[in-house]
Amino acid sequence: MHARIIRRAIRSAALAAAVTGTLTWAPSATAQSTEPTPSSSQAPENSAPEAGSIAITKKDPAGDLLAGAEFLLLDAAGQEAGRGRTDAQGELTFPDLAPGVYRLTETTSGSPAHDVIADQDVIVAPGGTARLTITDPFKAAQLVLKTADDKTGKLLPGSTVNVGSGDTTLLTLTAGPKGTTSGELPISSRTGHFWVQQIKAPSGYDLYKPKKTFTAAPGAPITVTVTNTKTATNPQPDPSDKPTSTPSTPEDKPNEEPTGGVNPAPANSSTPQPGSSNVTTPASEDDTPPTAPAPKGSLASTGADAAPWIIGGAGLLVTGGIATVIASRRRRSAAASPTDADATS
Repeated sequence: MHARIIRRAIRSAALAAAVTGTLTWAPSATAQSTEPTPSSSQAPENSAPEAGSIAITKKDPAGDLLAGAEFLLLDAAGQEAGRGRTDAQGELTFPDLAPGVYRLTETTSGSPAHDVIADQDVIVAPGGTARLTITDPFKAAQLVLKTADDKTGKLLPGSTVNVGSGDTTLLTLTAGPKGTTSGELPISSRTGHFWVQQIKAPSGYDLYKPKKTFTAAPGAPITVTVTNTKTATNPQPDPSDKPTSTPSTPEDKPNEEPTGGVNPAPANSSTPQPGSSNVTTPASEDDTPPTAPAPKGSLASTGADAAPWIIGGAGLLVTGGIATVIASRRRRSAAASPTDADATS
């Protein structure tokens, strides 16, 4: 029994000691700060990353530095991160940029002869400088091509030409209904040398075969005119056509020479005929002998075949003259005979 009393007393004392200790610790616990106490093993917070930059050098295809080109810089969120213009040395810098990807846009080249480049992305590394060399191309020349009649200057549709430089063809253009066409001619220098050659002529015109040369400046308008000659309309002779001879008619043939060698005397000849009692009036010696009739037929030619006709005609004239003289003498004799008879009686 005594032992049980002792054990109960010990338990009561231990319980009382536990309650007293809890109450004593509680006020000091509530007095502590609610913020966590940094651990001695925890590392310090990281510092902000170092800023970077973009440096631009602006040139043209000839290597000349270009001033006055304007650029716009946008960050990954599309917000403007910088704006600037190249100086006399063609340089521009965007400093103090947070590392990341940026979009660079050229808003103007600062030159009427140069074009702007396409937008591009630029990566900026911590503490680094992204260096860019930007080359602005020359602007294309504005080419206007005309095709015209070389005599009247009238514009002609349907002409097709090639335009090129050196051994390279750059453009192929065809004239429209108004005889003109246009295109952008790429140029790689401050003064470009080009040629134009016609490969199809307008309808009804000959092809202009030679190459026509010209020069053009970047961004400047240029007009080139190609002239054509109208195709000749004279028909060419057909080799199959051969000349045909016209057959002669019977009337074209000369009359045959009468037999006997001498033509009879003409109907109006004064030569007396045998058995006729009519006495004709004597003709004077000055009477012109009758002309022999010309042979019928075609015109006399100047060749050797005309000689017989000339000889025959001369013979007729001589014969006619002799006959006339004889007839005249006979008439005179007949007229003198009665006068002599009267004198005798």
